[in-house]
Amino acid sequence: MFADIIIDITHEKLDKIFQYKVPDELADKLVVGTEVEVPFGRGNRLTRGYVVGFSEVCGYDEEKIKDILRIAGRSVAIESRLVALAAWMKESYGGTMIQALKTVLPIRRTEQAKEQRILKRLVSVEEGKKKLEEYLHKNQKARARLMAALLDDEEIDYSLVTKKLNITLAVVRALEEQKVLEVCAREVYRNPVRETRRDETKPVYTREQKQAIETFCRDYENGDRGTYLLYGVTGSGKTEVYMEMIREVVRMGRQAIVLIPEIALTYQTVMRFYRRFGDRVSIMNSRLCAGERYDQMMRAKRGELDVMIGPRSALFTPFPKLGLIVIDEEHESAYKSEQIPRYHARETAQRRAELEGASVVLGSATPSLEAFYRSQTGSIHRMELSARAAGRELPQVHIADMRKELSQGNRSILSAMLRRLMEDRLGKGQQTMLFLNRRGYAGFLSCRSCGYVVKCPHCDVSLSAHQNGKLVCHYCGHEEPAARVCPSCGSQHISGFRAGTQQIEELVKREFPAARVLRMDLDTTRSKEGHEKILAAFANEEADVLVGTQMIVKGHDFPNVTLVGVLAADLSLYAEDYRAAERTFELLTQAAGRAGRGKEMGQVVIQTYSPEHYSIQTAARQDYRAFYQEEMNYRELMGYPPAQHLLAVLASSEDEALLDKGMYYLKQYGEALAKPREVRTIGPASPHVGKVKDVYRRILYLKHKSRPILVEMKDKMEQYIEINKGFSRIRIQFDFDPVQGF
Repeated sequence: MFADIIIDITHEKLDKIFQYKVPDELADKLVVGTEVEVPFGRGNRLTRGYVVGFSEVCGYDEEKIKDILRIAGRSVAIESRLVALAAWMKESYGGTMIQALKTVLPIRRTEQAKEQRILKRLVSVEEGKKKLEEYLHKNQKARARLMAALLDDEEIDYSLVTKKLNITLAVVRALEEQKVLEVCAREVYRNPVRETRRDETKPVYTREQKQAIETFCRDYENGDRGTYLLYGVTGSGKTEVYMEMIREVVRMGRQAIVLIPEIALTYQTVMRFYRRFGDRVSIMNSRLCAGERYDQMMRAKRGELDVMIGPRSALFTPFPKLGLIVIDEEHESAYKSEQIPRYHARETAQRRAELEGASVVLGSATPSLEAFYRSQTGSIHRMELSARAAGRELPQVHIADMRKELSQGNRSILSAMLRRLMEDRLGKGQQTMLFLNRRGYAGFLSCRSCGYVVKCPHCDVSLSAHQNGKLVCHYCGHEEPAARVCPSCGSQHISGFRAGTQQIEELVKREFPAARVLRMDLDTTRSKEGHEKILAAFANEEADVLVGTQMIVKGHDFPNVTLVGVLAADLSLYAEDYRAAERTFELLTQAAGRAGRGKEMGQVVIQTYSPEHYSIQTAARQDYRAFYQEEMNYRELMGYPPAQHLLAVLASSEDEALLDKGMYYLKQYGEALAKPREVRTIGPASPHVGKVKDVYRRILYLKHKSRPILVEMKDKMEQYIEINKGFSRIRIQFDFDPVQGF
């Protein structure tokens, strides 16, 4: 028997299968996905690799084939279906097979099992009572306390005995010698989910919720395992629908993965699922220690969990019978990997579902244009929730024109309307969320007098301000000097935005001295339980105002929040990104959705210098379809996804001259391939951050309606790079339909 092995070296020239003999002693121990140690190269260097297949036929000279030495110590095998998924990811997103294999392996090494010491009673109840009388008669109080506890419970946690009953080790050993008890060690899982009361009350569903649940359950029972878009306004009860879908899947003996975009969402989401499904729910995220991560993977692998919740990496949970993948807030860019392979969780989930015979549910109040476009074309099934649950109304949204505020002498970050409404909420004992929209901030210039933003004349994205006084487009490379006065109105109030969450927190405390203020951003959530502590404090109404970045406006449910203020809506609107309007609409709609989720009507104030922009106007009306139509017209005109597909070729090197030369030749080769295929090439250009830690970076873009044609182009460019030695000192990545910068 021979094993096909991918060697654990991230190098394109070694990204192929090597064959090794399987020794007799390993024949029954190896499976697809096992990590092994093998001799490699002329020097027989000890190297690790992964088994990706077996064969009884040797494809090479059998005398030259080496033996597998051993199974790698403490390694965790990859499930065979995940190996197949890794192969698809490697082909679809580029990179090497070993990079793809390591991506689908959430844990790499086994961890030492956590043990719980137990005292177990060996004698009968009658004998125990006699022993208790004997200890009391001899005034052996500690032995009597321990015996009494063992009569109440046959097994007792050792730590409980020593800490609560104040029993010493000498007392335990004395009873052990008398054969009254024995000390046992039992393996226990490290459970990152704090237990909470299980809620068995069944919710009351709206007509649309019932229809969505019934449609999914009927299809699932009939074996129709497709992809669904659950499009529901904020507060429409999408999570309740997910849970009923999962209940159906679990009833049929299968498991579910629930993906969420941010670790900050884990706390509230898990508590809701835990109350419904009990301790067969767990979480997976980067804040867990190695032991916790390992235990959750082992619980999933052994079928001891029904639901795994977590961000992107939870997609690779090794469930034996995966039945459903839910992607909540599917529009979020966090679902796109920034590491090779640069996969998108939405596409990868659909591929995994195909391999496992599972369904996929994409949920959002502001679906990505890709998902809604596919639901329009009929390739995925759309289910809609058009009203909030429990008859609650959507919040009232006000647009504050900050140009008028400036002309009226208000130079504060807070508009007059927002300040007035905050005073009102503080007086009523209601809560306020202040959202600073810093997402996508890239140093663009805007005029505070008229709202004008300096944009690229060729790409319709904002120009980015550099310290050398130039404005640069990071799509095509266009440059021009930075304006000192507004080209539109002549005002000198043209600059970037410099306020942060800390300054806003200080401003609120200064303006409202009686207000209790919490801040939630990257700095305040660095600790393992940072998110949970802040969110729990705000949920318990220990604060009146929560100031934060985008992590506070996604998926959270605070019934006493009746006011949301969006500060600087323009920051994401004019980021140097073709998705800027889409991200702005998403953030504003999601932010507005945090208000009025309880009994009281909610209000939202959107502060902007561009009140007439369609993304802000449609967000204020919560009108997704109007936004979609307007944005798709722009995408079709400019040839951006989903109207066309976009392949970004990302290159970096310490040698700038070599990098520019390599990208010149790569573009020449790409254009030769592109001409007969009618593929459009753009660049190469420097990204927003053109140099990081003395490493220079460049981007080349290719556009076409057909993704398979771009995949073919990617394959041929990889071959070209491999055979040309000049690229050996240039790192190159491929990214399809990028959702974020390089």
